[in-house]
Amino acid sequence: MRLRYFSIALCLLVPLAVSAQQHRPTYKWTDDEGVTHYGDSIPPEYAEKPKEVLNDQGVMVRQLEGKKTEEELEALRVAEELRQQQELQRRADMALLATYVNVNEIEMHRDRRVELFQAQARVTELYLRNLRRRLDQLKGEAGRYKPYSSDPNAKIVDPGLIEDIKQTEGAITRHVGNLKKYQSQEQKIKERFEGDIDRFMALKGLTSVQAQAVPE
Repeated sequence: MRLRYFSIALCLLVPLAVSAQQHRPTYKWTDDEGVTHYGDSIPPEYAEKPKEVLNDQGVMVRQLEGKKTEEELEALRVAEELRQQQELQRRADMALLATYVNVNEIEMHRDRRVELFQAQARVTELYLRNLRRRLDQLKGEAGRYKPYSSDPNAKIVDPGLIEDIKQTEGAITRHVGNLKKYQSQEQKIKERFEGDIDRFMALKGLTSVQAQAVPE
C-alpha cells in the first residue's frame, strides 16, 4: 500500500518538475566582445550588464537594466535637475499668468514693494543722523578729559562716557548694515520684477509698446 502511495506522489511531482523546468526564463545577453548568448542563468561576470528575458517563443517579455556607469549616473542626475527646473518654471509661469492681467499690474505691485524698502531706508537714515550727532557730542565731551585732552590738569574721563561712545558706535555700525540690507533688497526686488515683466511679455507674446498700453 505504501508503495502505491509513493508511486502516485511520484507521478504527481514529475509533471510539476517538468513544468517548472519548461517555464524557467531564458536570458539573452552580450559579452564584452559583442557576442550574444542565451541561457537560463547569467554568468556572475555578466550579472550587472543589460539583459533581456525571453518567453518560450524567443520573444522579449522584459528588459533588465545593467549597472550604470559613473557617466550614465551623472547624465541621469543632470537630466533630473533639468526636469525639476523645467517643472518649477512651468509652475512659476502658471502663477504669473494667474496673478496678473497685464504689465501695469506687475509694475504697480513692484512699486509697492519697493516703497516698503525705501521707507525703511529713510527711517534708518534719519536714525543714523541722530546717532552720529550724538556720537559727535559724546566725543566732544570726552575731549575735555584725559586721555583725550592735552590739558595736564584735565580729569580722567568717566568710564560711563566711554561706554556710551562704544554703544553709540555699535548702534551706528548695526544701522549702517541695515541700510545696506534695505538697499540691496530694493535692488533685488526691482530685478525680480523686471524678470517677471520680461517673462510675462514672452508668455503673452507682447511687444514693449503693447506692454505699456493702458487697458481701457
